[in-house]
Amino acid sequence: MKLKHLLTASALGALLLGQAQAGTLVINSNQSDPAPRETWTNIIADFEAANPDIDVQLNEYDHEGYKSAIRNWLVTSPPDVVFWFAGNRMKFFVDRGLFEPVSDVWEENNMDRDFASTRASMSVDGEQYGVPATYYQWGLYYNADIFDELGLSEPQTWEEFLNVCETLKQNGYTPITIGTKFLWTAAGWFDYLNLRTNGLDFHIDLMDGKIPYTDDRVRATFANWRQLVDGGYFLENHASYSWQEAQAPLLNGEAGMYLMGNFLTPSFPEGSNYGFFQFPQIDPSVGMYEDAPTDTVHIPSRAKNKADAKRFLAYVAQPDVQTRLNLGLNQLPTNAQAQAGDNHFLQEGLKMLSEADGTAQFYDRDTDPAMASEGMKGFQEFMVNPDRLDAILNNLERVRQRVFR
Repeated sequence: MKLKHLLTASALGALLLGQAQAGTLVINSNQSDPAPRETWTNIIADFEAANPDIDVQLNEYDHEGYKSAIRNWLVTSPPDVVFWFAGNRMKFFVDRGLFEPVSDVWEENNMDRDFASTRASMSVDGEQYGVPATYYQWGLYYNADIFDELGLSEPQTWEEFLNVCETLKQNGYTPITIGTKFLWTAAGWFDYLNLRTNGLDFHIDLMDGKIPYTDDRVRATFANWRQLVDGGYFLENHASYSWQEAQAPLLNGEAGMYLMGNFLTPSFPEGSNYGFFQFPQIDPSVGMYEDAPTDTVHIPSRAKNKADAKRFLAYVAQPDVQTRLNLGLNQLPTNAQAQAGDNHFLQEGLKMLSEADGTAQFYDRDTDPAMASEGMKGFQEFMVNPDRLDAILNNLERVRQRVFR
């Protein structure tokens, strides 16, 4: 195998590594957790085997460091391929001329047909700017042994969910584990509470800066959230834990539930007993909308080896590659001709997303990055000190007016 596999930790390293020689394809990846890392390494090795004239240099970064470093790469000396996200997160770089259009890759590989569900999230003004590699459902994963012990069933309504939380608490369990040290986990709660309280159209308008954060409908979302905070249903000291560290109470039998994406499931020990259910309905008049974040690959507009980069994007789009990739990631393929894995989490997620009334990406992917940064700080602050809600919303409204003016 020719793959040059390098683990780096800083933007400076990326700049040095980005100086590729002819015939070298430099790929910067944020897939550093064990299962994604192994899967992508194998996929890239297979790509090299199928393209013996290309030497791949793979640079891996941790998730949080990558989010900051990519902005430096794209404007200085970028690699040839970057991993990123669909929706507004992609559009942010497109609007600044930092991502290369790849509509030709879509046309040559019949992607309009096979990627119909994700085409809109990959497009800006009729041009496509990357290839979707995988997407996944969000929902509530739970320790089924604890549910069985207490005679609990999967809640479908908000009242049923509150009753499950109270029963878990009364029996000495933490109802909901969460780690908000990295703020996006709190944004998942805001997304679902707002989608269930106000619906997708309202949510997207809020993400686009068209609705004030001081709107009474936003306050209604926080009122529902406060029921969980005041009930003491979240893991104590959650601001001290990363999302990975917050898995421990669920895996150790100390916590009942975790709102998370399906990338959580590879952490479940083989033979363990965990279940999944859709975020409960709050208002029967509001549709059941879901977060379905889409992970993507892109070519920087200043990349040195765009020809081979397009070959790599076309390879990632192939049905057999999408099938193998998503089997390894325990996620769902974006190519309609690919096959999903047969484990029950994937099958439940596939059914849920196919029946959803609509999908969003995720808070920090759907809104402007500056708004997302302040919004997520506000969500974490609210979970720690809900009495500060007025000050939090007033601050977010000031940010909205500045960002979207």
